Amino acid sequence: MSPPVAPPGWSRWLVPPAALSVHLSIGQAYAWSVFKPPLESALGLSGTQSALPFQLGIVMLGLSAAFGGTLVERNGPRWAMTVALICFSSGFLLSSLGAATEQYWLIVLGYGFVGGIGLGIGYISPVSTLIKWFPDRPGMATGIAIMGFGGGALIASPWSAQMLESFGSDSSGIALAFLVHGLSYAVFMLLGVLLVRVPRSEKPVESAPSAFEGPQVSARNAVRTPQFWCLWVVLCMNVTAGIGILEKAAPMITDFFKGTSTPVSVSAAAGFVALLSAANMAGRIGWSSTSDLIGRKNIYRLYLGVGAVMYGLIALFGDSSKPLFILCALVILSFYGGGFATVPAYLKDLFGTYQVGAIHGRLLTAWSTAGVLGPLIVNWIADRQEEAGKSGSALYGLSFVIMIGLLVVGFVANELVRPVDVRHHIPAPREAADVGARQQPESA
Repeated sequence: MSPPVAPPGWSRWLVPPAALSVHLSIGQAYAWSVFKPPLESALGLSGTQSALPFQLGIVMLGLSAAFGGTLVERNGPRWAMTVALICFSSGFLLSSLGAATEQYWLIVLGYGFVGGIGLGIGYISPVSTLIKWFPDRPGMATGIAIMGFGGGALIASPWSAQMLESFGSDSSGIALAFLVHGLSYAVFMLLGVLLVRVPRSEKPVESAPSAFEGPQVSARNAVRTPQFWCLWVVLCMNVTAGIGILEKAAPMITDFFKGTSTPVSVSAAAGFVALLSAANMAGRIGWSSTSDLIGRKNIYRLYLGVGAVMYGLIALFGDSSKPLFILCALVILSFYGGGFATVPAYLKDLFGTYQVGAIHGRLLTAWSTAGVLGPLIVNWIADRQEEAGKSGSALYGLSFVIMIGLLVVGFVANELVRPVDVRHHIPAPREAADVGARQQPESA
């Protein structure tokens, strides 16, 4: 499938909605928890077992983005979005079959493995194209799309809950809900497949700089540079810090204020989780757009430096002030979302647009690592502290100190980022042509 080239006069503002249709769909992954209790009840699963499809999906997201990034660059966004549509929707259809027949391994295979491939390919599918269409505002452009991944759960959670209420929370009701998800997301993602276009080789708009100017680095060369690995550390540390709160948000705020004059109810804890999701989504567009004005290195100084301060405030004063705890957590989660949305533009600044999608895919292995590291730190330490007889905010003090240390490591890594050495650049097209012409023997 050849990448569809935009005809003259095509509006670049049609591309963000195409990307958004894919990211809003695959953002359903953050709403998996809605299906956990019904699955545990209907199929007799433990909490660990019911989390397996989601965990495998995130692992496959990182792996498919890393190994499929070059294919996405080679075949273009329409091919990538089509693959994402097929895998993500097929994952739901397989899960529907698994729920209907009460074969849990089919749900793990469908949602986790097949659907996870759709997550990874879909996540990186529009990034390179958006940066090429918006070389003047790459942070804003990628932020619009990646905002959809953070906000997909705001749509999927109530929608899924309503379906389970209407269809029933037994195995047949879950199967029907999965079926409706698979078919509905296929239609919605198809809008992106049909709408997406790549820019012509000239400037997309007269007032914008060309996306094809400046240093260009291949994906193979990029992973050999210290800049790539510094950014890998930056992303991993930022995500670890954010997901450490996100994954355990409801029990964390309940623990912090248990035994105080202002305990947190179950419904209030659920509202706190919704607020965190909103902050995650808002940070993706807000902070990434800000990076176009103040620069990528400066915005990551904010994410990492201020994030460490927020963790310190929670550790010191969080259990004495509910507004302070909530405010600091919202800021940290906005930085978590902003870090995801800003990193493609940071990669573009360093490595150019030549294979930025493939480079981004490889960098997302940092997300897979952080997805294991963050929850492991918070949950393991909380369990050990509880065994030692501690309770309340004391369960998390050591975890927060570790998070502060990780953010400092990320801050230092960001400071070490420098322009990529010219030896890693590929020749510009005209330069390469001139070199080739000089190497041709003169005609008689």
